[in-house]
Amino acid sequence: MKNFVEELRWRGMLHDIMPGTEEQLLKEPTGGYIGFDPTADSLHIGHLAQIMTLVHFQKAGHKPFVLVGGATGMVGDPSGKSAERNLLSEEVLQHNVTCVKNQLKKFLDFNAGASGAEMVNNYDWFKEFRFLDFIRDVGKHITINYMMSKDSVKNRLETGLSFTEFSYQLVQGYDFYYLYTRKNCKLQMGGSDQWGNIVTGTELIRRKSNGDAFALTTPLIKKADGTKFGKTEGGNVWLDPKKTSPYAFYQFWLNTSDEDAANYIRIFTLKSQEEINALVLQHQEAPHNRELQQALAKDITIRVHSQEAYDQAVKASGILFGNSTTEDLESLDEETLLAIMEGVPKATVIRSVWEQKPGVVDLLSELTGSIVFPSKGEARKMIQGGGVSINKIKVGDVNQKAAFKLLHNKYLLAQKGKKNYYLIIVD
Repeated sequence: MKNFVEELRWRGMLHDIMPGTEEQLLKEPTGGYIGFDPTADSLHIGHLAQIMTLVHFQKAGHKPFVLVGGATGMVGDPSGKSAERNLLSEEVLQHNVTCVKNQLKKFLDFNAGASGAEMVNNYDWFKEFRFLDFIRDVGKHITINYMMSKDSVKNRLETGLSFTEFSYQLVQGYDFYYLYTRKNCKLQMGGSDQWGNIVTGTELIRRKSNGDAFALTTPLIKKADGTKFGKTEGGNVWLDPKKTSPYAFYQFWLNTSDEDAANYIRIFTLKSQEEINALVLQHQEAPHNRELQQALAKDITIRVHSQEAYDQAVKASGILFGNSTTEDLESLDEETLLAIMEGVPKATVIRSVWEQKPGVVDLLSELTGSIVFPSKGEARKMIQGGGVSINKIKVGDVNQKAAFKLLHNKYLLAQKGKKNYYLIIVD
């Protein structure tokens, strides 16, 4: 049986581990779970380390359980939070649960026999659990002193902690107890900020069932400069292509620093130690080729989205940063085209004016509100100098009519010089 703990260790994915955990995992196939609170209708790359932990767990021959917290999502985990978050309605939570389930199916094999992944929702066992029964059957086994000793509680005492959040570790602890007794699940995993909640579960199992349960956590991922991983100026990098386009997703990984790429490729890909060492060596010999970043971005984009989405992202990257062709531009779907043009200046031309076939000089100056060129004179001068292209086609004549083929019957991409792009919308 493959050593799961050693796999995490060399990948830099092991933070805390309860004594006896590694021995248990080498002794026999074991059930283990990670919980995901469905606070949104998509997971983001901040969840990827935990998803990859489950992937490695399954590949080592163990049975992964994915717990979606339809119940705990109603409570809110105080771990790592400075203030209590807004609670979601049951209807919204159930919608989020369905979306999260569909995303996780891309990573885990739910049809692999004894080691097949299984998805559970703690709402199923909490929806009929009466409050008085809970505090009698669960609450009496865990002391207030024990709960107060947890960092997730201590760190919030000064700013305030509601009873709802205070009770979260009991609710999560009961999840572990339920899976231990009903599913023979002996291990809970999570990020390092979850250690207190996880060991509450092992303690509850010990006190209620006199059983042995185990715990393991992974480090919280940070960037080399100490800033938070997974955030951009626009917010989270989501796994849902409607929230973060495959192009933007690909660019996030492509633009990581050398130091981060060397770390991330161990955590977020399934490449072997030999493959990664070879890539690191190639990168060190020619850093300008960005071999690590390219391998990282390709692997993750294909797994999260698809080969087709990756191919589109590579083509899209070439539009702004490489020697792409008109054919490359025309092959992009509208969603990808708009994604790469997100930060590009835009101008609108009325369709009836466009249909009159205006001159290209007029189009690039007055008709686009002087966004591309402030005057006709400047437009003529740069066209004569060979510095203007429309849809990747060089404009060679100042008297040329603007009879270019519209992209998706609506757009033109104007280029001034090497790096200045403008999206003209004919509407």
